[in-house]
Amino acid sequence: MLVCSSKANTHTTIEREGEREREREREREMGKGGDGESENMAAWLVAVNTLKIQPFKLPPLGPRDVRVRMKAVGICGSDVHYLKTMRCADFVMKEPMVLGHECAGIIAEVGSEVKSLVVGDRVALEPGISCWRCNHCKGGRYNLCPDMKFFGSPPVHGSLANEVVHPSDLCFKLPDNVSLEEGAMCEPLSVGVHACRRADVGPETNVLIMGAGPIGLVTMLAARAFGAPKIVIVDVDDHRLSVAKELCADQSVKVSTDIQDIDQEVVQIQKAMGAEIDVTFDCAGFNKTMSTALKATHAGGKVCLVGMGHSEMTVPLTPAAAREVDVIGIFRYKNTWPICLEFISSGKIDVKPLITHRFGFSQKEVEEAFETSARGGNAIKVMFNL
Repeated sequence: MLVCSSKANTHTTIEREGEREREREREREMGKGGDGESENMAAWLVAVNTLKIQPFKLPPLGPRDVRVRMKAVGICGSDVHYLKTMRCADFVMKEPMVLGHECAGIIAEVGSEVKSLVVGDRVALEPGISCWRCNHCKGGRYNLCPDMKFFGSPPVHGSLANEVVHPSDLCFKLPDNVSLEEGAMCEPLSVGVHACRRADVGPETNVLIMGAGPIGLVTMLAARAFGAPKIVIVDVDDHRLSVAKELCADQSVKVSTDIQDIDQEVVQIQKAMGAEIDVTFDCAGFNKTMSTALKATHAGGKVCLVGMGHSEMTVPLTPAAAREVDVIGIFRYKNTWPICLEFISSGKIDVKPLITHRFGFSQKEVEEAFETSARGGNAIKVMFNL
């Protein structure tokens, strides 16, 4: 019996090796251009409202790097800002750049010192490479690194490409029950997770969300996963509010854009909560949303500014300070991919309903995808399937 088992195992090993070799051959064939050389293509933003799929030369593979075939890439609001204005907040484009940073793919090649990943592994990519030498990095707050190299943030090229090269320690292997699209959603979800950590959301935290856009929705999902017992979400759009209710919001409140309506709307919001509001997340970032957040949150609570609608605001800070309402901010995230994957794989968070539109990677589809995302409407997350 032992001999038979050994032979069976040997045959199985040979078959697996043969299959792996056939897969490697297919990979080599897929990577060849017309001249026999590998040609990597990417979506370049070359001017305002002008995207072009053009060749994208990859850097050499370092000993701790991996080469990843992109399979799922989402469009972020910052990508749309670059498309429309060539800038996002203080980040200004000065030359053509490859967009994209919400991404997942399959390992195509590993560096000589990479031990944690192998060819064929499905991974989600954390898009920021910090220096690991500055005081922020040494103190564990690497998201604040002044020398951060972040996908699709000038002058660093992004990940909307056939392939990218990235540090292996920023590539997280996907559980078997997590799809590549869900892996790409770890990036926006990380913003919500980081916000909830900053605000110490837990089972006794009643949460108000200002804004039911993509970031507001992932922050809501994260708050529920962290145990928030009551969540109220606010927006100006009926459709977004209905989506939020379908996901996990306990109550929704429709508001206006008129700053004169704040006092009346605060009463509505507090009534909808039916209890004290412990933490408010402003996921829009406008004068009105922040003013509403400061007034609605109870004394001793917290307001976390997540959205960046305005680069500067005028808000009633003094009355909030007199009630000891803490104002905190976030910038991107840190150490969030493992918990995001755990939330998704365990079923605590379902990001699939957020993916409303899917496109391929042709010139026409890239243009249509960005137009769809920029229009808003019923679009929440627009995803490329490469």
